[in-house]
Amino acid sequence: MPAVTVENPLTLPRVAAPADAVPRPVIGVTTAPSGFEGEGFPVRRAFAGINYRHLDPFIMMDQMGEVEYAPGEPKGTPWHPHRGFETVTYIIDGVFDHQDSQGGGGTITNGDTQWMTAGSGLLHIEAPPESLVMSGGLFHGIQLWVNLPAKDKMMAPRYQDIRGGQVQLLTSHDGGALLRVIAGELDGHEGPGITHTPISLVHATLAPGAEVTLPWREDFNGLAYVLAGQGSVGPDRRPIHKGQTAVFGAGSSLTVRADEQQDGNSPALEVVLLGGEPIREPMAHYGPFVMNTRAELEQAFEDFQKGRLGTVPAVHGMSEGGL
Repeated sequence: MPAVTVENPLTLPRVAAPADAVPRPVIGVTTAPSGFEGEGFPVRRAFAGINYRHLDPFIMMDQMGEVEYAPGEPKGTPWHPHRGFETVTYIIDGVFDHQDSQGGGGTITNGDTQWMTAGSGLLHIEAPPESLVMSGGLFHGIQLWVNLPAKDKMMAPRYQDIRGGQVQLLTSHDGGALLRVIAGELDGHEGPGITHTPISLVHATLAPGAEVTLPWREDFNGLAYVLAGQGSVGPDRRPIHKGQTAVFGAGSSLTVRADEQQDGNSPALEVVLLGGEPIREPMAHYGPFVMNTRAELEQAFEDFQKGRLGTVPAVHGMSEGGL
């Protein structure tokens, strides 16, 4: 699981919660069910079974893979629409191509992130490049959906290409954790992602036996999803392992620990830490559209069907088969 790493984390800025920080308790741990997305690539539905009041402003998150494809097996998604939210695609291993009807897109690989604000709507496609389809190989990443408040839902679409070398790298007091800040702020250190809804998105790697207690904004919610490995969370050391999400309660610090012993497939605990300022507005979600009312959903479907969300570019190798 390369993503972005450093030989000696102790060369990085160190972060720790202040001594008077209030530890966030763990109010629940859920296990993500497995399924398939797009043309058939495997995913874990990280937020399945969690009440939306604990997720707001996040809508859903899929762990894509981790899968070792044979030649000819890599798959993606066909052209499809979005309106009313942002998609954040973070690739840990492998390569993914993205293209949208607004002209945004590109190729992302180890540690890169594509941040697409759908806003008023567009069409996009995500697929492995032809070279990966031919050779096969490892593929692993996440896709996170972040809601937009009503005032921003119909804004013009925007695309951010965040390279792995741009993320803010931090460590814990003893160097036992590598923290990659993709978006938001952590102890005064800001990630490169520009968000409409205030959030923090951190990919943390904890060495066996390491522990990190991070300052966490009290007005944010708190979530931890384990990509690989096993450990515990919160002041009560609630066990957690690959494919599980911890929901934290109120407080001003968040604690994650890695078990002393990790399994052979994962030498460290890999966890995604998420927090955001709840929007606290009605949400109407159906398929690729996230709006505030049913009437707005119906309008989104009508606009899509009448071609108002854009058209598929006439590019060699891209087809309209998914529509």
